[in-house]
Amino acid sequence: MDLDAQGHRPQLVPMGGAQRGGSGIPGGRRKQRVSMADVAKLAGVSSQTVSRVSNGHPSVVEETRELVLAAMRELGYRPNSAARALRYGQFNTIGVILFSLSSTGNSRTVEAIATHAAAEGYAITLIPVGAPTQDNVLGAFTRMGELAVDGVIVIIEVHLLDASTVALPPGVHVVVVDSDAGDRYPVVDTDQADGARQAVRHLLDLGHRTVWHVAGPAESFAAERRAKAWRETLEAAGCPLPPIERGDWSAESGYRAGLRLADKSDCTGIFAANDQMALGVLRALHERGRIVPTDISVVGFDDIPDAASYLPPLTTVHQDFAEVGRRCVQALLRQIRNEPAGPGTDLVPTHLIVRGSTTPATG
Repeated sequence: MDLDAQGHRPQLVPMGGAQRGGSGIPGGRRKQRVSMADVAKLAGVSSQTVSRVSNGHPSVVEETRELVLAAMRELGYRPNSAARALRYGQFNTIGVILFSLSSTGNSRTVEAIATHAAAEGYAITLIPVGAPTQDNVLGAFTRMGELAVDGVIVIIEVHLLDASTVALPPGVHVVVVDSDAGDRYPVVDTDQADGARQAVRHLLDLGHRTVWHVAGPAESFAAERRAKAWRETLEAAGCPLPPIERGDWSAESGYRAGLRLADKSDCTGIFAANDQMALGVLRALHERGRIVPTDISVVGFDDIPDAASYLPPLTTVHQDFAEVGRRCVQALLRQIRNEPAGPGTDLVPTHLIVRGSTTPATG
């Protein structure tokens, strides 16, 4: 690197300095934007090396990388991501289309996707869709195209992609969460059925004659998977099949279902399809004088962070949302990188967390 007469390295004016433009330069002339060549000159490397550092190329030795990054910081240089995207055909952005952020599963899955995407050098662009219709899904994909993303993760709660009449745009890198479309698209999902089986078997193993179920909304894929496994597990065990109590994932709907179940003398075990509804059930049973778990045992599903603080602490099925998010990102990146990938469903295991809301049946 060239030095001046005093042996100092030459300094370029940072982008944020007074000489960037306007009154800082006689006549109001605007100083040109700092270029890659400016960074290369200050760092004493080639422009090609600066480009490799900007693009995260692994061939740059760490000492040189730090030198270039220091020059970038000193000059206030920011790589032109749009130009880089046009040159390499990649935007380093993942689109996420979803129908609700209000549910625990969706919000935690989005958080996990954002975390793992960032670790891979990708940002995410979120497109919420008000109503889960085919037109709205296609409209969301159109907006994603305008926002320039490399691929899309669709988080869907309802039976939309299950229908043969519904198809996503061809030629788009897509991974779907929580759907039964594994014959057409890569799908990542929690093993809903096995989680429900674990919950029901736990109560039966404790000696409960049968298990009542507070299910999620009928249009929800996850709710129906859990309800189906609840039903099949009881049938396989030769147990009576009580009528389903239907909720909408909210604690309020669980409370209403719990009031109805509290009046049933033969109800000693309840499996709620999520922890929020289980919370409502606990409140209803308490108000009706039914003691949990002495009179009635209750199991939830999700293992939300507050589940251990319920009164009593809630026995529940743990979902690994972080792993769901990681697998979604990895499955999409395999498509983006033209690695072997095809349709099919990748199920993330669940496991039962036993706490104080369940106990052996009495009588």
